[in-house]
Amino acid sequence: MYRLLFSLFFARMDPEQAHQLAFRVIRGLPVLGFGRLVERWTGPSPDLAVEALGLRFPSPFGVAAGFDKDALAVRGLGNLGFGHVEVGTITALPQPGNDRPRLFRLVADRALINRMGFNNGGADAAAGRLSRLARRRHRPVLGVNIGKSRVTPVEQAVDDYVRSAKVLAPYADYLVVNVSSPNTPGLRGLQELDALAPLLEAVRAAAGRTPLLVKIAPDLDDAEVVRICELVGRLGLDGIIATNTTISREGLVTPAAEVEAIGAGGLSGAPLAARSLAVLRIIREHVPASLCVISVGGVETADDVRERLDAGATLVQGYTAFIYRGPLWARQVNRGLERLRRERAVGASAA
Repeated sequence: MYRLLFSLFFARMDPEQAHQLAFRVIRGLPVLGFGRLVERWTGPSPDLAVEALGLRFPSPFGVAAGFDKDALAVRGLGNLGFGHVEVGTITALPQPGNDRPRLFRLVADRALINRMGFNNGGADAAAGRLSRLARRRHRPVLGVNIGKSRVTPVEQAVDDYVRSAKVLAPYADYLVVNVSSPNTPGLRGLQELDALAPLLEAVRAAAGRTPLLVKIAPDLDDAEVVRICELVGRLGLDGIIATNTTISREGLVTPAAEVEAIGAGGLSGAPLAARSLAVLRIIREHVPASLCVISVGGVETADDVRERLDAGATLVQGYTAFIYRGPLWARQVNRGLERLRRERAVGASAA
């Protein structure tokens, strides 16, 4: 049904307008009193729960940063069956993001290209909403993803991140330092160790007891990924999120002329799956088993999520397939994970 609705209606809309329409519906679920009713149908089995970061995640599958930039629909996303919701990216200062159009579908590739530019209302505005969410007993695990304000010079990035961390960490179940978006000038340069080490040290101090993770790009080479793993261990961070969107355009089915006409931006979705999985495997080889590793990029089905978990992911996130799979996506993944778990249990007992 959703595929038909997508082809007849949503595919004809501007991608950002379609996102905003769907977002309003999701946000309205708990407000209109439908949230808990929906959750009875979509919620994961207790058997899927995962313990990580000192928290209990109802499901290993959550929604990645980028969908809910301002922490407006966290409860609704939880009602749809996501075990955790990572909001943001939130910046210290409010900013409108890049000019439109800035979100593009590559339907043949089941992918998106975005150059949103961290459009959000800023840390102070988000803090009020997050503080109210933090007081609610019934909500998904809440991650907060922070990035550099566009107007802040790279040389002052540490202070910018620290300000966001101080404002937002008290209300987050975990905090993420995003240094890997391709849509903020100079941001990815912060992944270089000379810049990354002091940044993470300062944010860790500002975050206090809130678990701290760093989100990295898929475009790093393998040796750079290993060096970041070593840095994370040396600084005592709580985890790594791998990966953000890619600037690569290799292997796309969409005609090259169409892709070139879209222009700059981060590519997400199915084309990112192989590299995201490869980075996950590199990370897991070079960090302790206790370190939380969240895998994101090209995940669409329960089999995809299971593959990431088997490769060493603690948790798995998705976003782009939400556009193509529809509002019951998290339910489909959770039910699929439950089925795979039962099949494994039967196979183990038969052996």
